[in-house]
Amino acid sequence: MKKRIALLMAAVMAAASLSGCGGGNTATTADTAAGSAADTTKAATGNESGDLKLTMCWWGNQVRNEKTQAALDLYTEQNPGTVIEGQFSEWSDYWNKLATSAAGQAIPDIVQMDYSFIDQYVKNGLLEDLTPYIKDGTLDVSNISENTMASGTVNGGVYAVCAGINAPSLLYNKTLLDKNGIVVKDYMTTDEFIDLCREVYKKTGYKTNIAYYNAGAYLDYFMRGNDVVLYGDKKMGGEEKDYLPFFQMYETGIKEGWFIDPGVFAELSIGSVEQEPLVYGSSPETMSWCAFYNSNQLTAMQKAAPEGMEIGITTWPSADPKKSGYLKSSQFFSVGAHSKNPKEAVKVINFLTNSSDANNILLGERGVPASSVIAKELAPKMSDVEQKVIHYVNEVVTPNCSPINPPQPDGASEVSNLLNQVQEQLCYGVYDAETAAEEFYNGANSIMSKK
Repeated sequence: MKKRIALLMAAVMAAASLSGCGGGNTATTADTAAGSAADTTKAATGNESGDLKLTMCWWGNQVRNEKTQAALDLYTEQNPGTVIEGQFSEWSDYWNKLATSAAGQAIPDIVQMDYSFIDQYVKNGLLEDLTPYIKDGTLDVSNISENTMASGTVNGGVYAVCAGINAPSLLYNKTLLDKNGIVVKDYMTTDEFIDLCREVYKKTGYKTNIAYYNAGAYLDYFMRGNDVVLYGDKKMGGEEKDYLPFFQMYETGIKEGWFIDPGVFAELSIGSVEQEPLVYGSSPETMSWCAFYNSNQLTAMQKAAPEGMEIGITTWPSADPKKSGYLKSSQFFSVGAHSKNPKEAVKVINFLTNSSDANNILLGERGVPASSVIAKELAPKMSDVEQKVIHYVNEVVTPNCSPINPPQPDGASEVSNLLNQVQEQLCYGVYDAETAAEEFYNGANSIMSKK
């Protein structure tokens, strides 16, 4: 067991150093110091006054820290005799600390968990199965969709409850398109999207950026539309020919002129909202009418947009957008397997998930609340842009999507890097679509076979 934990620590530390999932959720130096000072070895024990003590850890920015601590304070106020110690850190430090506490069998009672790591933590016996607490009513998930619950389920057990919902989202320059009489529909097929790209280019001169050099998530989505799960057991899903249509989409845009010149990105920070060609650039030649992001990034994109530009939101295109579409948790709440009072920890998660009072404090900072009831309650209290995100997640994606794929296996980050390199060669004209599909498929299988 100790050897398995040591391997987990190494894997988590490596993954955390490469991941961008928490890049925008950084804590101050003081926050990190406070998190470091927390004594995780006293988790779920009684203090000198005889109160029940729980610990909860999370990563986040100062806004999240303040809101979460305020919600926990409210819980302890409403539940005399319970004390909750909050521990918070910057993203990469968080995973290092959590792996260390896991090795010492002192993992906190309540853990903020990420989709990338759930499988590893469950396999190493570090998270509590919440199924019994759902069955006995301690944890109410009746207002959470099946697809959302599926994202926290591993091997039939529920090990995590969604703390906020995201969905893949095509963000677009609604002002530009409305002005030119161009209509964007939800659930576009790939062919409809390509036709739209042609129309936009013909009428406005604006080009299209299809997740240039950041296409891993979109490839996964695209393949789901053709009934292909991207990753198999130490190999890629599907066959080489299944990947050809993805690269043909780029090839078509390059030949017809509507795909953005890759040279535009030479001096940009790829993945930066502020430098995204949707909102950044000096002319239609260097700008894109759309961008491939997640729904929780609409607010930041709208903030970065030039004055007078409204950003719209719709689904990513694929052969079958309803098969491709999924809900993705921005993060989860889990219970540590070492907790001496797991039921009390579950009660806190239930409070954060279902309490109107708690969510009036949290205000969807982690994403659209998993509970449809809470999400509807909060909507009138949020900005117009935030309400647009809630409507998109609940009314557009939720009724027309499929369960998310299993967590990505070891080697996925290397495969994504290979995809970026192949995509670059294709966009610069070094590869045609067939060569790109062959190079990617064979190279990706080589990577996965060694894991």
